[in-house]
Amino acid sequence: MAVFELGRTMSGAQKLQEPAFVQLSELASEGSGGRICFATDDWFAPAEWMLKDTEPVFIPDKYTSYGKWMDGWETRRKRIAGHDWCIVRLAAPTAIKGILVDTAHFTGNYAPKFSIQGARLTSAEENMIPERGEEMIGTACSEKDSKMMAQLKSEQWTKIVGMTALKPGYEDTRKQYFTIGNCNEVFTHLRVNMYPDGGIARLRVFGEVQPDLAAVKGKAIDLIGMLSGGQCLGFSNAHYGHPRNLIKPNRGLNMGDGWETARRLDRPAILTTNDKGILQVPGCEWAIFKLCAKGFVDRIVVDTNHFKGNFPDNVKIEAALLGDEQTVLSTQWKIMLDNSKLSAHKEHTFDDESLEFRGPCTHVRITMAPDGGISRVRMFGKVL
Repeated sequence: MAVFELGRTMSGAQKLQEPAFVQLSELASEGSGGRICFATDDWFAPAEWMLKDTEPVFIPDKYTSYGKWMDGWETRRKRIAGHDWCIVRLAAPTAIKGILVDTAHFTGNYAPKFSIQGARLTSAEENMIPERGEEMIGTACSEKDSKMMAQLKSEQWTKIVGMTALKPGYEDTRKQYFTIGNCNEVFTHLRVNMYPDGGIARLRVFGEVQPDLAAVKGKAIDLIGMLSGGQCLGFSNAHYGHPRNLIKPNRGLNMGDGWETARRLDRPAILTTNDKGILQVPGCEWAIFKLCAKGFVDRIVVDTNHFKGNFPDNVKIEAALLGDEQTVLSTQWKIMLDNSKLSAHKEHTFDDESLEFRGPCTHVRITMAPDGGISRVRMFGKVL
């Protein structure tokens, strides 16, 4: 089902620059569960830094014993045959729809060209990859590790993005987007090639998780979780943080690692509550999610971690069971969790007694009122 957006979203300038695929789940960053398995060279800055969740920064006078500190992956100037490359393990098996390569602050040392290949590795093949140390800065792969990696024949993996020129990391040229079309393969690992050497600040991989539903059928899992195959389809407002953050694994790192909206301008000048303590306001913000599969929900967790002065007053969750021909725009929603008070910096658990409807359902709509921020939402239940 296609991603859609309605109402007030991000700034107009940002929307013009970003392709539609950036609204999908992002599977390469550290916060999503992506990690580096191998790199030919990590001299100035290790490949792990390319997967940081934060925006790249530049500190003019910061150096290490190996040279200038850079916020990304930077290899030494190559003086031997070949080119540099690394292996990225995605957070989950993914059908890739788009890639972002960011060369921020790499202005005279960015990689001139790059390419990306991919494969879906078995457990046995993944075990062929040598162990990676905890502190990789100032190192290069050993001859032994190179020989082990040669067994995977990663240079023969499927081409996702062919050899392409990159631009320097100035503000107007740093972000380069690549739409992946007509590729129906599912990938677990990527080979990121730099030709011949240099630096990349950030790598982001967007797509749709393809879980093994047969393996979890009848088991209690997080039906909305990104790694299970949940997906954000649309939202009313994402001024500070995108609602797709709600379904990421682990608890939020900070306020930026959640869904936070702008303050609604239709808030009454003087606020009032009903007899249950719920604010009486005319407006709200919402986000719609597709569950990993049709299922029943047993327990919901709404986490306002880090949101201390800007948590929503209350949350409501509705559910729907959509067939192949139906859309979320035409469906009839059933209340699963009626308006429930929230508090600051806390995990709120709602179980059977709180849930008015448990399923079966395939989609949910999460509504906060009047505005604010939520860090994570978990919906534990069973796939039918």
